[in-house]
Amino acid sequence: MIGANGDQIGVIPTHEALKLAEDQGLELVEVNPRAVPPVCKVMDFGKFKYETSKKEKASRKHQSTIVLKEIKLRPKTDDHDLDFKVKHIRRFLSEGNKCKLVTVFRGREIVHPETGQAMLDQVIKMVADIATVEQRAMMEGRRMVMVIGPRAGVIRPPTPGQPTPAATPVSASPGGASPPPAPAPARAPSSPSPSVAEAKAPAPASAAASASSKSGSSVPAAPAGAKV
Repeated sequence: MIGANGDQIGVIPTHEALKLAEDQGLELVEVNPRAVPPVCKVMDFGKFKYETSKKEKASRKHQSTIVLKEIKLRPKTDDHDLDFKVKHIRRFLSEGNKCKLVTVFRGREIVHPETGQAMLDQVIKMVADIATVEQRAMMEGRRMVMVIGPRAGVIRPPTPGQPTPAATPVSASPGGASPPPAPAPARAPSSPSPSVAEAKAPAPASAAASASSKSGSSVPAAPAGAKV
């Protein structure tokens, strides 16, 4: 028997061990039933289960799950379908997963397995920057199978809700202020139209009229174009 503090109590009868655990308000838990005699420990079983589950959740949180994605090809897959499948392969690899490339032969295509090998080699060339071959091409019945995985250094994309570096605005000044707006292009001065010049000509007359009204004397308005 092991006490609540980890001290060795020794071999005692079961009823005495239960009585000792009840006196402390704890439970007697059998920790090693295969030993002779079995090993029991006095503990708070509820607290023990809670701490164990907490440690398991923390260990699962730091684990990375790798999924094997299967991509099916044909010996005569056209370029458009091949580009579409390669986009999926690159996305799977960037997420840290592996890809299982399968070339399916139908009918008499099985007579020329080199066509399937050529298709797999073409895919490998298109993803050579982020992929590495983990299993060489091998025949499984009427299918040719190859497994590829991400290269070392491939980083997973950020989780949803976190801003990406490309979306973060960058300020030009060290203080973080946004750069001033670009000045508007200067326009060349245009000559006033005749109507605008004629409209501005009677201004002195109106100014003289306002001055006369303030002084109380009446001064006849000068004709347009005459010197005052």
